[in-house]
Amino acid sequence: MDISNMRFPSPLTVTELNQYIKDLIDVNPPLSDIFIKGEISNFKAHTSGHFYFTLKDADSALKSVMFRSSAQKMEFMPENGMKVIAHGRISAFVRDGAYQLYADSMEPDGVGALYIAFEQLKRKLESEGLFAPERKKPLPKIPSVVGIVTSPTGAAVRDIINICRRRFPYAKLVLYPALVQGPDAPASVARGIAFFNETKSADVLIVGRGGGSVEDLWAFNTELVARAAAASEIPLISAVGHETDFTICDFVADRRAPTPSAAAELAVPDTAELKQKFLNIISRERAVLQRTLEGYRQRLLRSSTSRVLRSPMNTIEDRRMAVLALVQRMDPAIQRELEKKRSALASASGTLSALNPMAVLTRGFCAAFSSSGEIVKSVERIKPGDAVVIQMADGAADAVVQSVRPNENDA
Repeated sequence: MDISNMRFPSPLTVTELNQYIKDLIDVNPPLSDIFIKGEISNFKAHTSGHFYFTLKDADSALKSVMFRSSAQKMEFMPENGMKVIAHGRISAFVRDGAYQLYADSMEPDGVGALYIAFEQLKRKLESEGLFAPERKKPLPKIPSVVGIVTSPTGAAVRDIINICRRRFPYAKLVLYPALVQGPDAPASVARGIAFFNETKSADVLIVGRGGGSVEDLWAFNTELVARAAAASEIPLISAVGHETDFTICDFVADRRAPTPSAAAELAVPDTAELKQKFLNIISRERAVLQRTLEGYRQRLLRSSTSRVLRSPMNTIEDRRMAVLALVQRMDPAIQRELEKKRSALASASGTLSALNPMAVLTRGFCAAFSSSGEIVKSVERIKPGDAVVIQMADGAADAVVQSVRPNENDA
């Protein structure tokens, strides 16, 4: 469209002008399919799921937006300062009179999107403590059931089965057939881990697959699988790819195996080694038992040749003489102690007799007691008509008070 000689017959409103500019931009083919390279700034992930950000270089800035439908497909989360190459279309926003980039995809400039996504998730889960050594569970020494979450058709499951049967054929192997590649793989693997935990049908889990490209192994780098592995109450071995392949699942798992075959070796013991260990234990226990028996045998031999067993009556006579000697020493000591106790008793008895208030009655005195049994110590405690008991040395007499006469000196 040639707009060099275009004229407008009448003044335009601002909206009309902005709409006209938008139409011009929208019909421009290069602007509808464009790649823009720049650094992200002012990034905001809206609650609606849309991304709002600015792409900038040393001299200019371009407002940009990525709607939720495209943002959900991103393998990584954009961050401020990240250099990217964004694809989309340029269009104008009529309300603000500004043009911006409507991005539909984005790739890191110089670094792969999957690598950035890997590092971002790794930092996130590590900050939550999911990689901490103290949360790792020990593997069982002799598992009865080994749960396997992997593809039923891959080479990995065959390797695991072959090695488990060769090393420890007594363990039961239970396979949960899972997808290990593609968009549905993370949910499938997570369901397999959850299945064994909910049914409590395994002592140890092996989760993984054989080798492949980064994209092939990506299911084990997803947050869904990582959190499922971290939540597993059953000890979990991650066995993904080859020895040089590392995934997020490896960091979260209780043990990481470099290959599925190595995972099988970690999961079950070797029967030959177990037999040798048992033989060693039996040998050590036999040696201990033999030493113990030899010790008892020597004690029995010493006892059988002792004087007590050879001449028991001599020992009894010796003990009897010792007892008699003790008795002879004890008799004088007992007599002395009894004499001391008799003297102390006589002294105490004399003291008590001297202090006995009723002892004076034998010398012709009497004592008066009230009807309640209390001794009458003063005329103030009785009055005419009161009943009293007069206690004498050889008996008592009941009397009634006729009158009360205080001493003249006390009046």
